[in-house]
Amino acid sequence: MKYPSLVIECLHLFEKFHFHRPLASSQSRPCSKCLCFHRQEIMKWNGWGYSDSRFLFNKKGQAEFTGKRYRLSGMIIPGLKDWFESTFGASLQHKTPPILNSSAVPPPTLNEALVEELKSTSIPFSHDAEDRVFRAHGHCLHEIFALREGKLGRVPDMVVWPNCHNDVVKIVELACKHNVCLIPYGGGTSVSSALECPREETRSIVSLDTSQMNRILWIDEKNLTAHVEAGIVGQDLERLLNESGYCTGHEPDSMEFSSLGGWVATRASGMKKNIYGNIEDLVVHVKMVTPRGVIEKSCQGPRMSTGPDIHHFIMGSEGTLGVVTEVTMKIRPMPEYQKYGSVVFPNFEQGVACLREVAKQRCAPASIRLMDNEQFKFGHALKPQVSSIFTSFLDGLKKFYITKFKGFDPNHLCVATLLFEGDRERVLQHEKQVYDIAAKFGGLAAGEDNGQRGYMLTFVIAYLRDLGMDYYVIGESFETSVPWDRVLDICRNVKARIVRECKDKGVQFPPLSTCRVTQTYDAGACVYFYFAFNYRGLSDPVHVYEQVEHAAREEILANGGSLSHHHGVGKLRKEWMRETVSDVGIGMLKSVKDYVDPNNIFGNRNLL
Repeated sequence: MKYPSLVIECLHLFEKFHFHRPLASSQSRPCSKCLCFHRQEIMKWNGWGYSDSRFLFNKKGQAEFTGKRYRLSGMIIPGLKDWFESTFGASLQHKTPPILNSSAVPPPTLNEALVEELKSTSIPFSHDAEDRVFRAHGHCLHEIFALREGKLGRVPDMVVWPNCHNDVVKIVELACKHNVCLIPYGGGTSVSSALECPREETRSIVSLDTSQMNRILWIDEKNLTAHVEAGIVGQDLERLLNESGYCTGHEPDSMEFSSLGGWVATRASGMKKNIYGNIEDLVVHVKMVTPRGVIEKSCQGPRMSTGPDIHHFIMGSEGTLGVVTEVTMKIRPMPEYQKYGSVVFPNFEQGVACLREVAKQRCAPASIRLMDNEQFKFGHALKPQVSSIFTSFLDGLKKFYITKFKGFDPNHLCVATLLFEGDRERVLQHEKQVYDIAAKFGGLAAGEDNGQRGYMLTFVIAYLRDLGMDYYVIGESFETSVPWDRVLDICRNVKARIVRECKDKGVQFPPLSTCRVTQTYDAGACVYFYFAFNYRGLSDPVHVYEQVEHAAREEILANGGSLSHHHGVGKLRKEWMRETVSDVGIGMLKSVKDYVDPNNIFGNRNLL
């Protein structure tokens, strides 16, 4: 049963906290002069996240994190400078500030017939340079590096802002009529080159920005589902549901900025998937607009045995078949109790063995993530300045106990961060079970604060890449899933391959090559790699970086890892699709594309 009062409540919250509908003039853009929350106005156009949030080295040479949005905001980080300089051979004397050159934006190639028809609708659109550039990229290293250098390739010729499902239907109809290329845009957090405009595309390219489609349309408390527009951003979805006492529990690292439609289109995963599931476990019903019409199921039953699941044509389609407009998802009452934790292990091998046993006993907490030694040191370098002598004393005491009394080698130990959620009594029982397992593998409880800090650092780590690029350091992350019996091999071999490739490619300074095990399954785990290096002395650092990343991906596949666990394929990894899904599999995907979109209206050229 649907509840009108909740609809009204959600719409009220929408008016209070969210975007206003854009003006309806022929070349209007979302309001930028009112006091409403406006993503384009508060986010960086050539870096990660909010404009007021960044790492920097102040005049005293101390690292700090600006803004007021995060737990780390406004704090001095005393260990970051030494770690940064010693890890990368970097120097604060060698700085590479970004070149802010918006004059390089190429003029738009407009389809005048489309423009004229849009004028007769209430759908806002723009071909301003700022609007087009903001939606011309995701967050791959080469995309951000090019923006910082003032080098722009093909960008969308126009941006449209549908306000609802029917607006999207109209836009797709017009695109088909006038043969223009549509590229759906959600939160813009892609790290697979999925949002890059194909250079070979000669038609007018229109970015279809779903950000105005950000409402919860209804909440069904009997069936514990919510029907939501696909443009809503993760943090807004959770906040609105929390107001009614519910949550989805889906927390990808990018949840502050990524959209529900993007999660569906890329088969996303979240940090708390152990309890709440991945996006395919949360989705009950999807509505998608394609050039052939609207795809949706006839009912919202929990399961259907009606041939291949059409949702699995939609999930992972990466904007190649159409636009996801509305999603019905499972929701749950907000957890009664939440508790963080952490465990320190003498080495990575014992940490992985513990995670394997936790998975085997099916007792994983909401989140369990194991950092290797390099990532542990990295996390320690991000620890803010201690505010009291007592806290400093306790930290020193813990360090002494672990390294001196227990004999853990600081150059080999690793740490797992934990998050438990649910009924208080069950959480405490669950916590004891996990810590008992950890103890069998030499693990020591390392405190709630370390667990919470490690979990929250997830949301600020992405800001470090912008700091690195200010000082000749470039880096990236990539992920895979792998069977349990290959986890140690893949971690060791990929990290070693990165070091070897950097040396062979003329990188003068040893790179950072590190990993963490981020999610556990019955049959395997997700492994997340980070690598970065000082590129001073390299004439084309991005090309070197891409060669190293390519070699690392080859090593992952050679060691039994997947092409991607949750980032998707995009254009960055599509060269490996054939060997990943087989010739027949590629043929099946092409057949669906040819039927649904015979004129390649959704021509971002991802996947295929």
